[in-house]
Formats: sequence, C-alpha cells, structure tokens
Amino acid sequence: KAHVSFKPTMAQQRKCPTCSSTAVDGNFVVQYDVNRESTGGELEIFNGYFIHFFAPENLDPLPKNILFVIDVSGSMWGLKMKQTIEAMKAILSELRAADQFSLIDFNHNVRCWRDNLVSATPAQVEDAKKYIQTIHPNGGTNINEALLRATFILNEAKSLGMLDPNSVSMIVLVSDGDPTVGELKLTTIQKNVKQSIKDEFSLFCLGIGFDVDYDFLQRIATDNRGMAQRIFGNQETSAQMKNFYNQVSTPLLKKIQFNYPQESVSDVTQSSFHNYFGGSEIVVAGKVDTENLQHLESIVTATAANAELVMETLRDVEELDGFMKKDKYADPDFTRKLWAYLTVNQMLAERNTAPTAALKRNITKSILQMSLDHHIVTPFTAMLIENPEKDEIMLADQPKDPRRGCCQGTLGLTPNAPNNNKGIPAWANVTAVPVSFMPEQRSPPVSSLSINRVDNDPHFIIHLPRSQRNICFNINSEPGKILNLVSDPGTGVAVNGQLVGAKKMENKKLNTYFGKIGFYFKKKGLKVEITTETITLKDGSYGITLTWSDTGHIIRKQLLISVKKENNVTITVGEEMSFMVLLHRVWKNHPVNVDFLGIYIPPENQFSPAAHGLIGQFASEPEVYIHHQRPGQAPEKPQATMEVKGNKLTVTKGLQKDYRTDRVLGTDVQCWFVHNSGKGFIDGHYKDYLVPTLYSFLKKP
Repeated sequence: KAHVSFKPTMAQQRKCPTCSSTAVDGNFVVQYDVNRESTGGELEIFNGYFIHFFAPENLDPLPKNILFVIDVSGSMWGLKMKQTIEAMKAILSELRAADQFSLIDFNHNVRCWRDNLVSATPAQVEDAKKYIQTIHPNGGTNINEALLRATFILNEAKSLGMLDPNSVSMIVLVSDGDPTVGELKLTTIQKNVKQSIKDEFSLFCLGIGFDVDYDFLQRIATDNRGMAQRIFGNQETSAQMKNFYNQVSTPLLKKIQFNYPQESVSDVTQSSFHNYFGGSEIVVAGKVDTENLQHLESIVTATAANAELVMETLRDVEELDGFMKKDKYADPDFTRKLWAYLTVNQMLAERNTAPTAALKRNITKSILQMSLDHHIVTPFTAMLIENPEKDEIMLADQPKDPRRGCCQGTLGLTPNAPNNNKGIPAWANVTAVPVSFMPEQRSPPVSSLSINRVDNDPHFIIHLPRSQRNICFNINSEPGKILNLVSDPGTGVAVNGQLVGAKKMENKKLNTYFGKIGFYFKKKGLKVEITTETITLKDGSYGITLTWSDTGHIIRKQLLISVKKENNVTITVGEEMSFMVLLHRVWKNHPVNVDFLGIYIPPENQFSPAAHGLIGQFASEPEVYIHHQRPGQAPEKPQATMEVKGNKLTVTKGLQKDYRTDRVLGTDVQCWFVHNSGKGFIDGHYKDYLVPTLYSFLKKP
C-alpha cells in the first residue's frame, strides 16, 4: 500500500499570479512502478489465473521512421491550429538523430513538405518547423488521399532499402473532422489504408474536438497496429498532443512474442505485439491448471536495437498463494478480474476490425457475457450505483449512441435491485417481449387496447373497463397552454401536458400536440419532465437528465424511469401505477409537422377517489348508455345517442390510433367520438383543465 498526499499552497492555487480567487484546477496524475525481478517480466499466479507484467529496462531506443499527417482544413482554423502548430514544433525538437521523418498537410488537396523521408538533423528539423508555421487552414478534408500518400512514401522508402531493418515505421494522423472531399465512405477508406499498409507499419490517430468521428479513427488505427486518442480542442490541446506522442516516441522492442510451453496453460490473452514503447507496460494473462503445475515458465522473444532477445521467467505457483492469503490488503480475486478485463479489451479491438456484421454481433454477445459474468463496465453496458440502504439505484454511466458503434438494449439493472420495483409493465410493451434485465412483472396481463391514451393532435381515448367501450374526444386549444391530465390529491400525483403548435395552419386550423409532459409525485418530492429532446428527473436541487438517444434506467425513491432509445419512456411507481410517454419524430424539414409526445395510462392505476383531470376523472368509471344507432354522413361512420352524466350526446363511431406497436401507421382502435372537445362527457369545459405550470394540481370543478 502507499499513501499519496497533495497539499498545494495558496500561491499554487491562485488562478493567476495577480488573481485573488483560487481553484484546484487541473489533472492530478500519480505514476508508479514496482520493483521488477528480471528482464523477462514478472509472473503472478493465483486461483487458476496468471498475469505476466512485461516492462524491460536499460534498452537502447530503436530508430523510427515517422510521417506526420496533419489536417489543415477550414474547421482547424483558430485555436486548434495554433495549438497543433505549437505541439508539432515541440514534437519535432524531440526527434533523435537516428530517426527519419516527413510532414504531410492536407485539406481538399495533399501537400508534402518533403516527398521522401529525411534524417532528423538539426537543419531539417528547423526547416520543418518553419514550414508548419506557414500553414493556413482552409478548404475541405481528404483523409483518404492523405493517408495513401503517407503509406506510399513509407512503402517506397522500404523498397529502396532506405529503412534500417531494426527501425519502427509509423504514421501519426491529426484530424478534427469527417472526410468531405474525395473518398467519403469510411469503410472504403479503412479498406484502402489497410491494403496499402500491409501490416508493415503502424497508424496512430489523434482526433481533435467533439465533431470528429472518433469511432472511425479507433477502427482504422486498431486495424493497422496502432491506437487512437481523442484530443479536446481547448487551451490544453498542445499538451495533450505531446503527451500522446511521448507514448509512442521511444520504441524499444519490435516483434514481441510471449510463449507459455506448459499444456496446463489456456485462454491466453493477446500474446504477440508489434512494438513495445518505453514508459509503457505489456500485460498478458491466462488460465492455468495449478493442480498439475508447480512452476509456470514464460519465454519472451523480441527484436532489440542490436540483437534478438530471448527472456525467460520461472514462477513458483505456491509462492503467491501464500502471500495473498496472509496480506490483508490483497484482493484474492485480482488475477481473474485482470484476465477478464484484458480479454474484454482484446475482444473490443477484434470487434472494431470485424469484417462482417454477423461476426461483429457475435463478438458483441461475447463481450456482454464477459461483462456480466465478471462485472466489467464496457461501451455496451452501464454502471449503476446503489445507495447503502439499497433502495436507490442511479445511472452513473451508460452505453454510447448505437449509431456510433454500440448496440441497443444492453443496459441492465444490478441483480439486487429493490424488489418493490416490478420493472416495465406489460401494457407498455404490447408485443410482451420479455425484458430479461428487469424483475418479472407480477400483475395480471392487460389487454393491448384496454388503456387510456392521448396522442396525435391531441386525441383522447378513454377506455371504460366495465362496459368494454372506448370513448374518444379531441381538445382544440392554443400552443403554450398546459392541460391537466391527472390531478390526484389523494396519492399526490399530478400529470400535465403542454401544447406545441404545428409550423403553420392547414385548412384554416393550427393543429396542436403535446410537446412537453410533466409528472409530479408530491409525496416523494420527485418531478419528471419529458420533452421531445430530454427526460429529466428532479429531486429538490438534485437532477439527472437522459436524452432520447439513450437506452437506460433511473431509480430513485422506488420510482423507476426506463428509456427506450428514440421510442418511449415508462414511469413505474411500485405496483400502484405506471405511465408511458411515446415519442413521435417527423422529418425535421417537414413544412408543417413537428415532433410531439403521446401519453398512455392504464385504467388499473390505483388512483384515489379524489382523482380528476381530463383522464383522471375516469378512474371512477361513469355509467354510459349508448343506443339508437343510425347511419351517419359517411357509411363507415354510424352515429348513436350516448347518455352519460345526465347528458344526451350525439356520438360518431370511428377509428383512432394506438401507436405503441407501430409509431408510423399505428393500430386502429374503434371508439365512439364525442364532439365539441368532449363537452358533456368530461366534467365542465376543457378550459377548466388549464393549469399554470407542468406540476400544478387541479381544483375539481
């Protein structure tokens, strides 16, 4: 164990030498190493797993052949270009005399500072710095041609015998955007570069800013024996670039191979490496049958600056077992955890370069299984944090947008989620697909059509369970107005929807839709606001927000919010009640329509007798008598007389839509339509249901 303390003085904390305000602002980095017993690395064996740490010292650096490929398109203008130039000047100063290098800058065109590699003499380095200083960003981004030009220079140098056989060749790409000129298809660029490099050298990628397609840079780097790193375009861009370069600037070994000759060894993680860089460490892990093995032997072969190296290590299987059992700070399961972590990382790299979608899906399944079996957070799983009382689980991290290389439906709750949360209710998923990561719903199944809903512009459908009828009505109000849907002082629940208007009128009428829906759970002190962009939970000053591009869950005070990406949100309060909000997306350039929300509420919700609102009032089902059915103006729309709440109304039979199974076309629902904004069916006038805020309760008329 070790204790690390940091006690900055007041002067060190000042934002500037003359500032009075202070802040601890920066990265706190602790670097550590351990004593190493031999050049062959250190072997640790415990509980059926071994870990091999390899970080040899006292080796001379290998010469390197390096091509810097720099994006100088218009998007690099300003601070990003200034910081890149400063970083490149510093990097060029660190080149060794045995190194060879050149520079390529590109926008819609590709330019070479030199058409071939040159030695890193002081004169050449100084000339390269002057060249970089003259760069002025403009134009588009032709990544394909720039990388192919770089690979051509390295391949030509090798074919002409200009490269030291023991040297390491690499390309460093610096870019902030997607291709806009030349070849635009990312898979084609990846294929072209792979075919040109031919596993002869490495490609390292630096993605600057938030607009860059970082997943693409990761794929193309991993595919070509390199790695990628995102650089945030700010005042620290220069330092971040130099730190990345330092990781790859000192190659010490190449063609490293790890061998474990015993038959008792299996499931070894990546065991061959193209390069080893100074300041880093290679870690290999695997399973070992300790019952039939007294010693584990490793043989590492590699190419160094002046010789071929063979390094051997022998480890007593029992030696570490005894130490782990005695030391109170030791984690007896660390070997298994580290093996699983390395295996998952290896599979992630394999997934990035998978040639087919089917293979990628299979690798993803394996990653998910490893993640769940060994409790490892990956890009396809989430991390949730449980409070000490075990009654709250909060989302701490979640999968990325599936369109950027991830997959849907991979976010799960921890196995010991509170038992009083029964998961997503069956009615919210009409197709009744089992949700394996949620506790099973125990309430009786609900008919797919037996539900109250408000959707489209806005159409209300009230299901009356006793009479097995659906009654419909529309509300025609103004954009910005807030309608109360449920107001239940008994349970302390209020649900309100704010209207948004279409972009313009059609047939002298402006259609309105729900653009925002608010839920207030007064007894829990929780508020939920759902818009067409975000889903926000508020608990006093605390708040957490998900977007519709997420798939995830939030649990707080026994209230579960479950988001299904670009589809719906379900809110579940124990077994007492549940709600679903459905998202409708339209073409963003549509001349009339806008994005909007629909809300679905099952009549089985356990509201109190005091419940009211446009939907809540029907928690106590009114007596409805429909008779004297007769032809209407259209043959498919007969009329009838409906008696309800002491009123006689003329109603029309027709179809409305349930969008839970098909958000585009919907499912037809037969209902009796009440005209004049539901007058006579609802209590009072629809204007009686207007409230001032998204979280207001309604005073019963």
